[in-house]
Amino acid sequence: MPKIKTNRGAAKRFRKTGTGRVRRNKAFTSHILTKKSTKRKRELRQGTLVASVDAKNINRLIPYV
Repeated sequence: MPKIKTNRGAAKRFRKTGTGRVRRNKAFTSHILTKKSTKRKRELRQGTLVASVDAKNINRLIPYV
């Protein structure tokens, strides 16, 4: 059986936790920040877990990460 190639775009965006769940960063943090409240920008800094319905597909893209 050949090895599976890792999707390099997905590898840069997602990482696994110690228990095997998938972490991601939140969107809407790069520009047009003046109209966003300080509270909103602060909460966008925190990472979050990928929804369980999407995790199966992402795990297929990053098999060895």
